[in-house]
Amino acid sequence: MKLSGRMAQLGTETAFEVLARANALAAQGKSVINLGIGQPDFPTPGHIVEAGRQALADGYHGYTPANGIPELRAAVAADIHRRHGADVDPDHIVCVPGGKVTMAFAMLMFGEAGAEIMYPDPGFPIYRSMIEFSGATAVPIRLHEANGFSFSADEVLAQITGRTRLIILNSPANPTGGVVPRSEIDRLVEGLERHPDVAIMSDEIYSCMTYDGLDHVTLLDYPSIRDRLIVLDGWSKTYAMTGWRLGWGLWPANLAPLAGKLAVNTHSCVNAATQFAGIAALQGLQDAVQEMVAAFDTRRTRMVALLNDMPGVSCVMPKGAFYAFPNITGTGLDSATMQDRLLQETGVAAIAGTSFGRFGEGYLRFSCASSIGNIEEAMARMKAWLLENSGAN
Repeated sequence: MKLSGRMAQLGTETAFEVLARANALAAQGKSVINLGIGQPDFPTPGHIVEAGRQALADGYHGYTPANGIPELRAAVAADIHRRHGADVDPDHIVCVPGGKVTMAFAMLMFGEAGAEIMYPDPGFPIYRSMIEFSGATAVPIRLHEANGFSFSADEVLAQITGRTRLIILNSPANPTGGVVPRSEIDRLVEGLERHPDVAIMSDEIYSCMTYDGLDHVTLLDYPSIRDRLIVLDGWSKTYAMTGWRLGWGLWPANLAPLAGKLAVNTHSCVNAATQFAGIAALQGLQDAVQEMVAAFDTRRTRMVALLNDMPGVSCVMPKGAFYAFPNITGTGLDSATMQDRLLQETGVAAIAGTSFGRFGEGYLRFSCASSIGNIEEAMARMKAWLLENSGAN
């Protein structure tokens, strides 16, 4: 068989590979603490589960509109207005099975040979994977630890060329937990006004998870780019619904029908019962969300304190999402070696920073979506291992 050359460009998510290795070690009887996978350790709230069950009982077993049932799209539009104060047309919303689908659609719309798409580095690995799969050139936007893993607007603008089709932004960010300050976004948007043909995709999947009094800054706040802005969000992180596979994209008026057409060609529609669960999530009480975010807040501060107490390790305080991204250059180990040795020798699963791009070398990603007990035990194992192996790397 002769496969398309594009298949060689397709990457993956190391988090799932590490998860499989961690599970294999656990099956052999090894004590494993998995701080690698980016998944809330909370159950989906009961009223959401019940709404999905009720939809099945009520006979919602068939196809739905490719862009999502009208009730769900209306609920998303209302939620956008509630959280961001923005008025959007429900017909510009396309509900899809998870956030990655909106990413993939955007890359397929704008990516081709000769085009350039810019993406954050360190950043979610599927950005680069899908850019290269589309045939476009992936141009990294470096995120700076010294600025809390924000980008420099001036650097981003300087990278724009006549081939730039799309710029991907992500705040709060995976894997760093970084939050881009409004001042930097202001400067970027002002500069983008000189590049009217460049589209923007804002990945805001962690928009409900900011800390230390910070408010989420949505790109919807900027009218000058609304006609070329794609916003990605969903239910997976906010409502602990990773396995339900439900996300949404808000598209410019001229792109929404194309996103719907891609949906028809790829997955037909989202699972019917899941869409009713999504309505319940948005319209129900948000207490469970607030409790979950408060727990992540406590966990991140504890994890960062423990990381900063280790030899050769330093960690800036993440301002959003549920990750810590410590600098490990002082240990003398590269990221991949540290990832592998921690798992094999201590049973602590983390993800090498290089899984998120070349600027991730010298870092590890830890998920704070685990109990305080697990975090403290994992950090104790890591510190003891570093003390034991100091100078013998």
